[in-house]
Amino acid sequence: MGYKIKWLHEASTTYLDEIEFIFLKWNQSETEKFIYLADDNLKRLTVNPFIGKPIKSYYKLVISKQTTLYYKVIENKKQIHLLVFWNNLKSPGDLANFL
Repeated sequence: MGYKIKWLHEASTTYLDEIEFIFLKWNQSETEKFIYLADDNLKRLTVNPFIGKPIKSYYKLVISKQTTLYYKVIENKKQIHLLVFWNNLKSPGDLANFL
């Protein structure tokens, strides 16, 4: 049985922010591509949660050129806690506030 995905509040908020950003900057088609990429990567994580690059107590997984997902693996509960969808154009220093 695969791992379960748990969306933390900040992950939900930043995911929706990314979708809005992509829609406003590009178009509906690009937005749909991002949603598909995110969904596909989340499905991959349920099968193999360690595909991301380990950093301290969490992992990072590049979703697209402009977006990286940060998450934690809770092995004893077989859960993946999504922490934040990060727009790579933002200041890396601000990312520490979310992790």
